[in-house]
Amino acid sequence: RAGGPQVMKFFLLSAVIACVLAVVSVQPAGFAQGAPATSGAGPGSSSRAALVKTYCVTCHNDRTRSGELSLEHADLTDIPAHAELWEKVTRKVRAGVMPPPGLRRPDAATFEAFVSHLETSIDRAAAANPRPGRTALHRLNRAEYANAIRDLLSLQIDSTALLPPDDESSGFDNIADVLTVSPSLMERYLSASWNISRMALGNVNITPSTATYRVRPDLSQDQHIEGLPPGTRGGMKIEHTFPVDGEYVIKLRLWRNTFDLMRGMEDPHDIEIAMDGARLTMVTAGGRDDFGRMAENPGTFAAELDRRVTVRLPVEAGTHTIWATTVLKSHAPRDDLIKPFIRTTIDGLDIMGDPSVDRITIEGPYAVAAPGDSASRRKILQCHPTVPASAKASAGSRRSSPEVEASEVGCARRILTSLARQAYRKPVGPATADVLMNFYARGRTSGTFESGIESALQFILASPEFLFRVEPSPAKADAPVYRLGDLELASRLSFFLWSSLPDEQLIALAAQGKLKQPAVLEQQVRRMLADPRSTTLIDNFAEQWLHLRNLKNANPDLGAFPDFDDNLRQAMKEETELFFDSIMREDRSVMDLLNADYTF
Repeated sequence: RAGGPQVMKFFLLSAVIACVLAVVSVQPAGFAQGAPATSGAGPGSSSRAALVKTYCVTCHNDRTRSGELSLEHADLTDIPAHAELWEKVTRKVRAGVMPPPGLRRPDAATFEAFVSHLETSIDRAAAANPRPGRTALHRLNRAEYANAIRDLLSLQIDSTALLPPDDESSGFDNIADVLTVSPSLMERYLSASWNISRMALGNVNITPSTATYRVRPDLSQDQHIEGLPPGTRGGMKIEHTFPVDGEYVIKLRLWRNTFDLMRGMEDPHDIEIAMDGARLTMVTAGGRDDFGRMAENPGTFAAELDRRVTVRLPVEAGTHTIWATTVLKSHAPRDDLIKPFIRTTIDGLDIMGDPSVDRITIEGPYAVAAPGDSASRRKILQCHPTVPASAKASAGSRRSSPEVEASEVGCARRILTSLARQAYRKPVGPATADVLMNFYARGRTSGTFESGIESALQFILASPEFLFRVEPSPAKADAPVYRLGDLELASRLSFFLWSSLPDEQLIALAAQGKLKQPAVLEQQVRRMLADPRSTTLIDNFAEQWLHLRNLKNANPDLGAFPDFDDNLRQAMKEETELFFDSIMREDRSVMDLLNADYTF
């Protein structure tokens, strides 16, 4: 209880476990058979009424109603019936603000006994009649959807390009009551399932598309960017998923002002584009001649340089790291200002300094060669149909022999059952497997084996069992309070700690009914916190709780803070993330969030 005489030290890990046990496992059987509630009636009720009349009613009566509160007719014989009223009184008294300083008050022992009686009466009544609340239908939000696709298919997606932003409540975007569903949103989920299925399986008929990665306009690129090679200055680093083996076009665009004048062209600079650590091209731009041609005709010079920093090359399917940066030649500061600004983008028209990357655009695929051997294909295609040598000729055709069909059906059922088990977060029964096989059969009739798998995968990703978290009440619940099922508990754990689907170990324990055991539950919580996916507890929960996501929109007055740029914005965010992470990983007291003697 806030403001109590004892300052309790809670450790973050034990707090998580305690919350899980107390909140998620709704109500153990037999809990309501404890001690009866104390109504407040008894030998001391008259003395407590006299205390309220003497020290409280003078101000809090029906006539004056100080603080919009009247205790003139408050009933001390049935405190739980007016729990909200007495909770207000308890908070004020515990905080020492009532009676107000300067007015007479009872001795400390009498005061403590009065408040303790109020607390005990309310707490016992609540324990005897628990109200765990209702569970609303919970839709996966955009971040959870992307994480679920990552864990289900080993595929990184940009959910912001596929789904609209989620509504927020109290700063959080995962509150079930505000995660509404509209017809247009369901269309977006359907569209996303089609695109993701094609990408995950490397559909060779996929059409070329364009992905653009932009640098924040106020990022200062005069220093080394973390993650880029030593000896470079500025630039950007991205990870892009190439759906199939084919040719792709990578375009770099340098920053320029509204007159197409580029920064840093007064001196020659080497601009590098690389993929997975291997240089794709090195272009030298700038110098006396280039600066003159840019000044004479900015548009023509910019178009020519854009062509020079464009690369077309064959790329294998999968996720690849791409960067563009400028080779560092000197650490010497500019000598045009006595005291230059730390922020290099303070003047939007200034073209002196160092070249700055504006965006990287990736187009393709063109000239598709094959589906490739991506991580998503390996995750999905857990088996391949085995066919006799005599039937291999028809294995990839639309019409197949009975031997091929039998092999494909068995393999398809294994693949789809495994995917649905994790996607739906529970074991899959025969009826559900039959529905998936119907979708497989439709795709296989008009295409290949992989076409059938893709058709069923589209259904899984658009299924309500994947998109929504449902916690149905037991069919024969004889009381409004009941223990949460193990499978529902597994989902609550994974979406709290990982913002994603439960893994196979968690589902297996839940299916066996073992997750409710305190020792097993604690072991799983510790395992999940040690998993790298628990960083989402920081990225998702802490960033919203501490409003770190609002930093991206922070733009203080440049007149008062001329050096505030995206570098500082990201440093402030990372500083807090590292601090929260240390408290969680090192099992420190949650009180350190307020009074730690260290920082980052």
